[in-house]
Amino acid sequence: MLKQYPMLRYVLQKAFWYLLTFIVAVGINFALPRLGDNSPVDIIMGKAAQGLSPEEAKVKKEQLLVSFGMAELDDNGSVIYEPEVDANGQMVTEKVAKLDSAGNPVMKTTKVTDAEGNPVMVEVQKIDEAGNLVFEEKPVLDAKGKPVMEKDKKTKKMVAKVEKVPVMEKIQAERQDTVMTDKIVLKNDPKLASGISQFLVYTKNVFKGDFGLSYSQYPKPVIEIIKESLPWTLAIQFPTIVLGWIVGNLLGAFAAYKRGVFDKVFFPVAMFLNGVPYFVFGMLLVALFSITLGWFPAMGAYSMDMVPSFSLDFFKSLGFYYVLPFFSCFPILLSGQATGMRSMSIYELGTDYMKYAKWLGLREGKIISYVFRNAMLPQLTGLAQSLGTMVGGALITEMIFSYPGLGMAMLTAIQQNDYATIQGCTLMISTCVLIANFAVDVLIAVFDPRVKAGLQMGGK
Repeated sequence: MLKQYPMLRYVLQKAFWYLLTFIVAVGINFALPRLGDNSPVDIIMGKAAQGLSPEEAKVKKEQLLVSFGMAELDDNGSVIYEPEVDANGQMVTEKVAKLDSAGNPVMKTTKVTDAEGNPVMVEVQKIDEAGNLVFEEKPVLDAKGKPVMEKDKKTKKMVAKVEKVPVMEKIQAERQDTVMTDKIVLKNDPKLASGISQFLVYTKNVFKGDFGLSYSQYPKPVIEIIKESLPWTLAIQFPTIVLGWIVGNLLGAFAAYKRGVFDKVFFPVAMFLNGVPYFVFGMLLVALFSITLGWFPAMGAYSMDMVPSFSLDFFKSLGFYYVLPFFSCFPILLSGQATGMRSMSIYELGTDYMKYAKWLGLREGKIISYVFRNAMLPQLTGLAQSLGTMVGGALITEMIFSYPGLGMAMLTAIQQNDYATIQGCTLMISTCVLIANFAVDVLIAVFDPRVKAGLQMGGK
């Protein structure tokens, strides 16, 4: 079926290989922090467990293991703990109080015996069948053991005085004991899931945009750090790349076609700028326009006394602080694109089809359009790759100007051994590069007639 649609087959094939490459990148990011003795959870717990009680630390570790997909769960979603075993491989148990449904200890009555096993007897008041205490009447005796006499109020006669005395009996002593039961002793650490299970959970989280928690800024998620830093990086990178690509290609094509004085001046300058590193050019701009002339600020993204807001004053401050970072990248990007476009245009102007077009008497504008279109194909690849890598940020440029972009976030993470943030940033960069390269392959297949012809003829 796909043989009838070579372009669709080409796109699907490319998509498969790029997806496979992405899975490999995810696998590398998954494996790197687990190569050592400590897992990501151990590293975070080293910071998060401070000030927590042992029980709170245990709960926190369970939550982290579940979020990282490292713990094995039961059917109810609870963390599984394996039992402790002794030297003989038998499960270790301990005696604990048995609890009822309300969580209270279950009690039982136990007969008391002495050391020799004989029952210990105690004297207690007798109780009848109805549960009432039993008493009996006895005459009151005086000190000599004779009955004490008193006058009966009814008969007015002297009778012996009586009193009620508890009837006592001896029974075996009893005590209330807590019912104990055997409980299996569990290990302190939960049971870890298999490597494949952990990888599947990690991959699922990555596709959801969950790159884990930052070690240095715990409990802040890595994706939040990226969201805060990415707009600042794009603010520098995207305009410089797009404008540098457009202006550089136009100037390069113009220099190749017109040659003459413009090309003799422009080409050496472009070659010189193309060889200047971003950070060197940035430091020169800081030294000249910030330190010497004092025209522009040397660091930051906006004035320190301002709060980010959608106000005219804040955007003025942004633009004022934006000048030097922008021009530290723009001329170098422009010169690189210009030299590449100039070389490709000169090559295209010397081809046989261009000579034939001139002999046919085609308009100059038509010839330039052919040259520009064919020379643009490699430049289009360079543009897509530049856009794909721009989320990595101009690391040194952002460091020089203390610009709060993704490059500075990665630098801070490297300094603090924050592997989660480093991995999240690099994985995002890898993803953008793969998407950019895939887009280039598709665009070249669409716009390059040679590739299109090869697909029509059954090529790959």
